[in-house]
Amino acid sequence: MTPPHGPATDGGLDGPRRAPAAGGAATSLVILLHGVGADGADLISLADAWGRALPHTAFASPNGPEPCDMAPFGYQWFSLLDRSPESLAAGVAAAAPKVDAFIDREMASLGLTSAQTALVGFSQGCMMALHVAPRRAEPLACVLGFSGALLGAEALEREARSRPPMFLVHGELDEVVAVDATRWAAQGLTAAGFDVDARIERGLGHGIGPYGLNAGADFLAKHLAPGAQPPATSDS
Repeated sequence: MTPPHGPATDGGLDGPRRAPAAGGAATSLVILLHGVGADGADLISLADAWGRALPHTAFASPNGPEPCDMAPFGYQWFSLLDRSPESLAAGVAAAAPKVDAFIDREMASLGLTSAQTALVGFSQGCMMALHVAPRRAEPLACVLGFSGALLGAEALEREARSRPPMFLVHGELDEVVAVDATRWAAQGLTAAGFDVDARIERGLGHGIGPYGLNAGADFLAKHLAPGAQPPATSDS
């Protein structure tokens, strides 16, 4: 079932959803966070690409909370008009409670736990995922990020409450978010005690390529499989 695009009637986030490819009740959940100027429909097709690897997984892809201020269409998680480090860190922090509330609402609606839920982000959505997941008290199963960056890295070790495993993929020829952003993200996450694997996909620009699709499916399946080892908390 795919609800109308736009904010939820309660003022929260909303967007398209996909039920498990195998039918029946979901045993896991993947939440997809789109890039700036896009919407939830932009990533929900990943449910089709990953349905075979994740047949019992539900997918939800909310629209960002704000209309994009750099284009006449689409949504954003926060403004990029001011790209100073301070402004970007403030923007991701301001949007985080909305993403947290959506995660909590989706898990509750499906009767699933944090250990059965993965967060996937592309570009600005990856920036959101790398901020939100570590600051949740109950660790998510894993985080998969494409073509993003780690904002506010200097506060991560102090603010992290859980440390889910992370897998980052970035196009070698990315013309929008420099590929070094993922290298720096991996360094910052590792320094803060996270288990992170970062890969560069050759010949790829700003997008999700064949390697990222296939390796991402394997990563999600590993951590969302029934009986998978629970991710670490900040105290473990």
